[in-house]
Amino acid sequence: MSELLNYLLQNDENFRRARLPALYSDFRSQRTLNPDGFAANVAAWKRGLSSAALAGYAPSKSGTNNHLTLDLEGDSLLRSLETKQFGRPLALGTVLQEALANGEMMPLQQFLKAKESIYHRSWGSIPWSVVAWGLRQVGIGGPGDNLPKGQFVILHNLEVVSKAFSEATEDRTSPFERTFSKTHFQRTFAEGLLEENQRLSEIDMEVLVKFLSRDKNVLATDGNTVKIRSGGESVEITQEDSAIASLKELMEDLTRQTEVLSKRIDDLNIAAQDAVRRKNRIAALAALKSKKLAETNLSRRHNTLSQLEDVAAKIEQAADNVQLVKVMQSSTVALRNLNAQVGGADKVDEVLENLREQMGEVDEVGNIIAEAGPGATVDEAEVDDEFEALMAEERKKDEEAERIKREAQEQKEAEETRRKLAELEKLGPLPVPGQEGEKASRPLTPITATANDLGDMKI
Repeated sequence: MSELLNYLLQNDENFRRARLPALYSDFRSQRTLNPDGFAANVAAWKRGLSSAALAGYAPSKSGTNNHLTLDLEGDSLLRSLETKQFGRPLALGTVLQEALANGEMMPLQQFLKAKESIYHRSWGSIPWSVVAWGLRQVGIGGPGDNLPKGQFVILHNLEVVSKAFSEATEDRTSPFERTFSKTHFQRTFAEGLLEENQRLSEIDMEVLVKFLSRDKNVLATDGNTVKIRSGGESVEITQEDSAIASLKELMEDLTRQTEVLSKRIDDLNIAAQDAVRRKNRIAALAALKSKKLAETNLSRRHNTLSQLEDVAAKIEQAADNVQLVKVMQSSTVALRNLNAQVGGADKVDEVLENLREQMGEVDEVGNIIAEAGPGATVDEAEVDDEFEALMAEERKKDEEAERIKREAQEQKEAEETRRKLAELEKLGPLPVPGQEGEKASRPLTPITATANDLGDMKI
């Protein structure tokens, strides 16, 4: 089983075992007999081939994995999809012809040579018969919906990678960070835009640059220099852009050279030590001499790289100054327009003076209305009399409450006195002094008193 077919079976639910007989059958007749089934099969093949190409499993004549194009030279695609049970997919040519007719795929050379945006006139708006005739004129398609020949751009994959590129470059704000030579641009962005550490091929990068510059207006390029556009920037590549791109590429080359020289010095040092251990004086001296030459070259590369970094810093600072001056100029124009709308300090003073006058008139009118209005005058004597009446009523309430509280207290004390007198009567007559051992001959005279008479009595 090929890698392509294994990928589809493992990762695409449309290629489960139960669906394979329908997908590998000649379902071209369903275009009119069963339109829904025909559309489902076509959509499954298009999604499967698109995702497989993006993941790097589509076969290529050159042996390089292309993620944005589908290579249909020869029958490598059919052989990759062939199975012992179902053979080759019989309607795959129809599927690819449908993708071409709907604008989901485009011939590579036509895509690269197009002057207008591919969205300007969608292939999907052209009748199928016209598209089929046009494809046959350029050698694509033919009787029986044969498999088209050539390389074709997969627009869905292009949209996916374009979105990843925009997300990866959204934090590049300065002109120095957004300008590259063509070679430097390819080395910088060939990796990191796809999943699973996949790398875009040279054809992929060429297609991507064309798409981002012509159809998305994200890049500006003259064929040698590539610049990530910022809002409001010119689409033309300036001389300053070319200088920045060349400088960055040279710095990258020098950095790579320093890495190679550093590794060579380490290797020569190990070789010299090994020669000394083996008592090989000639080999040791040769390794040390080569090491010294490499160290000299490394020192020169570092000095040159340091100078270029200083130049790059100055260029970046100058570019930032240009942006700053532009912002200050636009701010000056904005302030001038706003001040013109205000009319200057004299007009502001005049407006404030008029405002104060109008506010004064409002206060004056309000005072006049308050003085002339009915019921505006308040008799202070009547207010005082009403206040005294309220206070007298309040005092009366307080005195009544105090009287009720005092009577309740007196009633409580009288009840306590009666209780204690009742307890004394229960004790019986008191003994007479001088008659020890004898009981008193007469009882005590009962004491009678009212509760009010005994109110202050202490027992």
